[in-house]
Amino acid sequence: MLPPLLIVSISIVAVEVVVGFIGNGFITTANIINCIKGKKTSSADLILIFLSTSRFILQATVLMHIHSLYFADVFKLASVYKDFAAVWMFVNHSSLWFSTWLYVLYCVKIINTTHWLLLQIKCRIAEMVPWLLLGSLVISSMISLPLLWITPDTYLCSSTGNCRENSTADIMDWDSSSLYLLLLYFVGCFFPLVLSVVTSALLITSLWKHRKTMQCYADTFTDAMIDVHLNAIKSIISFLILYLSSFVAQILLILSTSQSKDVVKVAVSLVVVEAYPSMHSIILIIVNSKLKLVFRNLCLHFKCHLEDKPPSPRLERNTFQ
Repeated sequence: MLPPLLIVSISIVAVEVVVGFIGNGFITTANIINCIKGKKTSSADLILIFLSTSRFILQATVLMHIHSLYFADVFKLASVYKDFAAVWMFVNHSSLWFSTWLYVLYCVKIINTTHWLLLQIKCRIAEMVPWLLLGSLVISSMISLPLLWITPDTYLCSSTGNCRENSTADIMDWDSSSLYLLLLYFVGCFFPLVLSVVTSALLITSLWKHRKTMQCYADTFTDAMIDVHLNAIKSIISFLILYLSSFVAQILLILSTSQSKDVVKVAVSLVVVEAYPSMHSIILIIVNSKLKLVFRNLCLHFKCHLEDKPPSPRLERNTFQ
């Protein structure tokens, strides 16, 4: 019988997973349909396809992780656990890199600069995006593959189904493998997180300079660039808050697996970890005008269907345009 707190946390995680599946599935579907229709795919759309797809897989691994902790005996097999850990590490780091490149792209397009390096990147960013995505997949693979040779020994079973009893030696082996897991996790997260922080700092600095320049204009002047800056800053800061919270919670989950299972720690960590891919997908839809328009049109379609009314021709035309 599971503790009540854990049952509550799993219920919350289930809701977050549904929201995340819908949000990330919507982003992927909307962009892929535009590609199928022969419309030009922008660099941001390409990154969003990779990002939402990796998040979709990431949320599936979160569900599998819950099973590995409390339900599914099959995950006690060392071979299965290693494969699962490698997949989780790969999609987690890939997702982080894709998010980082998305905000780097926003930053390069938005800020006004005279620095020669940023000007070169600004001119070539569209050509660089596919290679950046490919490089992210390669780096994530290189970080994840070593997990296939790291075997956590505590409470794992052999392929014949014989489980070893916990012992001091087993615990030491588990602690060693957990150390490697944490090390790979830190290495994979460090550089994209630093890039994200630098990007947010550049956007905030650019916004401050732009507002200072606009002070010479009338107070009633509507400046669209300020709205663009603010949307980008809100998006990247919310991403950093969500991911850093998930980062800490994931470390607590890794430690709780290698040591005694603290119910409160596991319950809270599961909710926080799953909030990152779910909530960020909603934020991406809100700040992206094209995705927001498609989502609004789909809601109107659904409303017409519930009221048994045919959608207007204009609504039919505008959906997925």
